[in-house]
Amino acid sequence: MTYKTFISYKYSEAKDLRDRIVEALGDDAEYYQGETSESPDMSDKTTDYIKEKLKDMIYSTSVTIVVISPNMKLSNWIDWEIEYSLKQIKRNDRTSRTNGVLGVVMKYNGDYSWLRYSVTKSDGHAAIHTNDEYLYDIIHKNRFNQEPPEYTCDVCKHVNSLTGSYISLISEEDFLEDPNKYIDNAYGKSKNTSNYNLTRKK
Repeated sequence: MTYKTFISYKYSEAKDLRDRIVEALGDDAEYYQGETSESPDMSDKTTDYIKEKLKDMIYSTSVTIVVISPNMKLSNWIDWEIEYSLKQIKRNDRTSRTNGVLGVVMKYNGDYSWLRYSVTKSDGHAAIHTNDEYLYDIIHKNRFNQEPPEYTCDVCKHVNSLTGSYISLISEEDFLEDPNKYIDNAYGKSKNTSNYNLTRKK
């Protein structure tokens, strides 16, 4: 099924990945509501003006894709775009639903270890550790927030990587191989927000 999507990213380091995501959407790219190479330059506009334009882009979407890149926290907008995506916004007689939100982790220096790396726990099970200093609080707080958690392993308390967090993190390679799988997953969670302890404020 096709959903209107918005991509939140830091232009200076993630524009190429943004373009590859849009390309991977194929025919579904016509439902993409965010910036393109043809979008007007807004760098000389006021903060309020830019926010209104971003609100217009996000309001009609169902899924927000956040490109997780090493310097994204230097962006003026990404955390605000996530916050707006998670809100239920009333306009006239219509209220928007909470968007599904997913993170696509950018490969940097050939791999993903800048953000995520494998560790072996004391019980011998392997786990992926995420370096949260690279993530906005609004992303961190919407991870591992399934209520109640459904463990794939009761011993090590692992949760499913796609359902255990409202905002799942997916490598760019996995996402580009099958974007609809992850977009569908994010949208499905947005229809069942009561299953998650959502943090909507940045």
